[in-house]
Amino acid sequence: MFLFLVFISSCDDNDDVSNPVNISVPGISNIVSETGFEVTEADIIQALEAVGPINIVAQVDHRANALSVNKELDSTKVIIFGNPALGTPLMQKNQLAGLDLPQKLFVFRDASNSVRVAFNNTDYLQKRYDLQDVKSLNTIAEALKNFATLNSSGELEINNAESIDKEEGILTKISNQNFEDTYNSLIAAIQNNSNLRLVAEVNHQANAESVNLELNPTRLVVFGNPNLGTPLMQNVQTIGIDLPQKILVWQDNDGKVNISYNTPVFLQERHGIKGNEDLLTTISNALDALTNTAAGV
Repeated sequence: MFLFLVFISSCDDNDDVSNPVNISVPGISNIVSETGFEVTEADIIQALEAVGPINIVAQVDHRANALSVNKELDSTKVIIFGNPALGTPLMQKNQLAGLDLPQKLFVFRDASNSVRVAFNNTDYLQKRYDLQDVKSLNTIAEALKNFATLNSSGELEINNAESIDKEEGILTKISNQNFEDTYNSLIAAIQNNSNLRLVAEVNHQANAESVNLELNPTRLVVFGNPNLGTPLMQNVQTIGIDLPQKILVWQDNDGKVNISYNTPVFLQERHGIKGNEDLLTTISNALDALTNTAAGV
């Protein structure tokens, strides 16, 4: 059901948490940890593993990936995890929510040498996917807060998502192929590109069935290219929460097969990236080519 790719961090755990920088990204909550990077990360993973319904899908060490292509990046890691009993109701309301599921906890050492834990909050999910009436959001919000604040006694800094419109920044194409052929074409296109790394495959429909819930065919592919992603994180580190890239393949109630992904322009605006225009164009072209292949265009 899951493809795991775990990178081991080689970061120093001696972190100074004084004078943290301000983070003001729409829909992101964050808190400064009172322990070092490695301890913070390990405690979160241990806590996630202790909760039975939760599955850790992947751990992405952005710093290790950067070093693998001879680039520098401070300690930065994404832990991708989910609980189908909580996430499936969101996708039952709006399948596109599968693009931001499973959940992520983003652990990083910022420019002031403070270790932070951040996550996309439920206000972001509500605004982006029109999920105000989904009851599981309250449980998700409490769980995210509990995991993020494990090593902190301070206040969680919450950035609301008032500036985010419904389905903003999501580009969707209609496939000329059936669901399985669309998905398999996408996976093959990623695997046949030596610059890309397949990080995880998430079968949201199968996960829903595992907790006796129904969902149309919905699968997420997580993949990345450190040569392209690392410079963006060097520019604005918080964009690491939206990396690696994700593509959602989903079949709607009418049987139409769709391919959806976050546009680089949306991520650029959300995180306030200045410059890197050529790089963002390269990423846009790559995503366009991959999804065209999947769509049979």
